[in-house]
Amino acid sequence: MSKLGDLGAKLYKGEVGYDFVGKRFVWYGVSILITITAIVALAVQGLNMGIEFKGGAVFTTPKTNVSVAQATEDAEQASGHDAIVQELGTGGLRIQISGLDTNAAADVKKQLATDLKVSEKDINADLVGPSWGEQIANKAWTGLGVFMVLVVIYLAIAFEWRMAIAALIALIHDLTITVGIYSLVGFEVTPGTVIGLLTILGYSLYDTVVVFDGLKESTKDITKQTRSTYSELANKSVNGTLVRSINTTVVALLPVAALLFIGGGFLGAGMLNDISLSLFVGLAAGAYSSIFIATPLVVDLKEREPEMKALTKRVLAKRAAAAAKGEDQADGAEDTPEVVAQARPGRATGRRR
Repeated sequence: MSKLGDLGAKLYKGEVGYDFVGKRFVWYGVSILITITAIVALAVQGLNMGIEFKGGAVFTTPKTNVSVAQATEDAEQASGHDAIVQELGTGGLRIQISGLDTNAAADVKKQLATDLKVSEKDINADLVGPSWGEQIANKAWTGLGVFMVLVVIYLAIAFEWRMAIAALIALIHDLTITVGIYSLVGFEVTPGTVIGLLTILGYSLYDTVVVFDGLKESTKDITKQTRSTYSELANKSVNGTLVRSINTTVVALLPVAALLFIGGGFLGAGMLNDISLSLFVGLAAGAYSSIFIATPLVVDLKEREPEMKALTKRVLAKRAAAAAKGEDQADGAEDTPEVVAQARPGRATGRRR
């Protein structure tokens, strides 16, 4: 078995582990700091919205000898707006001008034909009105809102309302970080970006549900024992799914990284950045939040219950009594009801022998 496999087995059995839950306020602080940075970036720089959201025009030209830099300057002078120019594989150019009035597009097209030394009829123009862009934006927000509501309803039914709230906060955390990164780097926000955001929210939810499922199983009938508190069992549950979460995230990030750094960066296919950046940042943030945010939040909410408070008192009292008698009290984070149940048949078998 590989070293990573050995580590995963030890984590699952509780033989080794990291106190994620006990150090949760450290992770809360890190997340709050990142979130504040993202919000400040949004407030100061805003988002670079694509023409699909704010209207504009995209001109596709035939093959031309004019450089991208010169074409950008010509397009901005002709339109009076910022322009994004990309070289196509055919040798032509894709000129995107946001905020361009539809009525002025014909004049801009004519001027571009003159500046780029190509025939006006060979330039293809795709126009997007601002009203259509507003409709797209509204539909995007509606889709996101519906997704969030369905997530809360599903988790409340499948698990409990505390887990639903924790998962919702984790999703908002992932969304805020991803949008803040877009604001910081200035990448254009397009419908592809929205698709990427919805995709990573689904992935983040999957990772969170995996952890919650293990937590639900390990804390079943928890009040019937006095060896482990809820937070200890929650921490073991996170450790038990840690290697799986890391493996899943790394495997998912590798092709996305290829799209972002090789396709969008090295090969210059800028349109790939629309979706690849949201996927890359969102996948990483989702894996982080499912481990460091979602489960600790559940613990904070769950341990406010009178039953959990009473359980914690009983567990601590039993350990104090055992310590006073000089007995060897196993760490509750490692001695779970499952381990105890598995150990009983062996002891019984020993007595028979």
